[in-house]
Amino acid sequence: MDRNVRRFPIIDCLAFDQERVTFRWKDYAHGSKQGKITVGAAEFLRRFFLQVLPKGFVRIRHFGFLANRFRASRLALGRQLLTSNGSTPEEVPAHEFRSESSSLWHCPRCGASMMVIQRFTAAELSACIYFDSS
Repeated sequence: MDRNVRRFPIIDCLAFDQERVTFRWKDYAHGSKQGKITVGAAEFLRRFFLQVLPKGFVRIRHFGFLANRFRASRLALGRQLLTSNGSTPEEVPAHEFRSESSSLWHCPRCGASMMVIQRFTAAELSACIYFDSS
């Protein structure tokens, strides 16, 4: 069960009987203060199953530069880059930025300007797509 649960509340369970469950919780909004709460068994199960990941999902603790495989080397590099007195990146003039972004509106084949005729939302596009299952 631990693989499928983001946080495992049974470890923090202090007491239980047929009707009530008392467990410890942390209030992260107020400096991680710990408190005890007693709720009904049904409410405890409801809260517990909110932590169960849907089928096909995997719990991820860290990704990117904090991923386990590269954590030590990437953190060292990050600390080095933060403390280095290197030069700051050059500012890109506004007219250069506009010319690059406006090239998105030119046809890559003939170079003519393109014009937006109609825009669709994701909901409209999904309604238009037909999947033939045969």
